[in-house]
Amino acid sequence: MSFFISDALAQAAPASQQPGLEGLIFPLGVLVFFYFLFLRPQSKRTKEHKEMIASLSKGVEVVTNGGILGKVADMDDNFVKLEVGDDTFIQVQRHAIANLMPKGTYKAVAKKPKI
Repeated sequence: MSFFISDALAQAAPASQQPGLEGLIFPLGVLVFFYFLFLRPQSKRTKEHKEMIASLSKGVEVVTNGGILGKVADMDDNFVKLEVGDDTFIQVQRHAIANLMPKGTYKAVAKKPKI
């Protein structure tokens, strides 16, 4: 059978050559790289979002994750009541608030002439 396929002969490895500390440098470097690239920025964003949610108060203008602009009318532990129009209110969960808007944004959008 060796006419078509040549026999592969393994070369004997030198005895007692184990990967030491040098063998761990690359895997540890990859783990550190992924920590700084993915995990740390995500945890910072999560912390900032929790602080923003905790700082909500009545009268603050916000945008929800769905893109709804409104003014905070009332709050409790889990839900926020938003005024989205003249005497029009909706309730959203607190964690659905995406951003705080500068003061006057809600009024400027509400006063635009309709076409």
